[in-house]
Amino acid sequence: MRFSLFCRLLVIRRAGSPSGPSLSCAVRRISSSQTAVVGVTVTQLAVQDSLGWVFREQPLEDFGIDAHVEVVDANRATGKLLALQIKSGESYFRYKSPDGWWYRPDADHVKYWTNHSLPVVVVIVDSESRQCYWQLVNTKTLTRSKSGAWKINIPRSNVLDEKTCRPWLDATAGDPYVLRIREMQLAIPWMRILSAGDRLIVDIEEWINKTSGRGSIVLSVDRRDGNPPTRLASWGVYLGTRDYMEAVPGMFRWADVILHPETYAFEDFDRGPFVEIDGERLVMLADGNWHSVDEIPTLRPYRNGAGEVDFYRLELVLNDLRRGLLTVDQFARTGDRQLIPK
Repeated sequence: MRFSLFCRLLVIRRAGSPSGPSLSCAVRRISSSQTAVVGVTVTQLAVQDSLGWVFREQPLEDFGIDAHVEVVDANRATGKLLALQIKSGESYFRYKSPDGWWYRPDADHVKYWTNHSLPVVVVIVDSESRQCYWQLVNTKTLTRSKSGAWKINIPRSNVLDEKTCRPWLDATAGDPYVLRIREMQLAIPWMRILSAGDRLIVDIEEWINKTSGRGSIVLSVDRRDGNPPTRLASWGVYLGTRDYMEAVPGMFRWADVILHPETYAFEDFDRGPFVEIDGERLVMLADGNWHSVDEIPTLRPYRNGAGEVDFYRLELVLNDLRRGLLTVDQFARTGDRQLIPK
């Protein structure tokens, strides 16, 4: 495969070198075609060498798509695909943006790409340096100029290399807009639990000395019947250096995250235990640190185990986003536009 790719590039280079008037005329007639072949070939080499993924060139009649790329994980094809539109030549580097270049697709291509069953990536190839630059096509990257024409910013930093693996792999899951809608759809059964008057409890164990940010989260429902909460779901997390109390609310964007009142009822900041330094009252919390009574963290652990694990018990309270989502869900299922009561 590599030998055949080398031969294709060699033939193109030889065809493009001047060797007489008649050949020069022929080159001018087919130069754009040759440039396109170079672009596909260079992109194929980059995908295979940098990502180790499968590259499949598409027939010319496939409008707006030049190749499919299949994700390979541990030497196994996964069936996760992306579609590539590949452009090569100086003309695609003509319109500079603040951090790269503007690619200007026509309306037919935009319509085709946004309705495509696969995530679409635009790749522009510098035929001189053999460098590939890319951008995903989605609702976030597509913008309109003042004239109404479509354009996509392709950053100079988006080089097709080993670092491309993560964003392309994420893209196989879908458009960010679609992913956020799916995230909300998955949470609708939990929203209905809260709408029914029950409580959702979030128990967290954070291994505070692990650089991986290791921890676990358990979501339970409290039926308010005197029985212990019933577990609904649990998952492990590895947040690295991210702060848990900043990351966790982002996992439940349809609800406000608060302290579980019964669990934290023992905290009495009016009586202590506290110390007073220079007129400021300090209280020691479960994290083992002294905090100003006036600046108590909104979300905090209620206990620490052996200096290794912080334990949290939080509660989810529905916010305005939930109300809109349940209304949309009801309409999608039944056609009923009746508002969901608060």
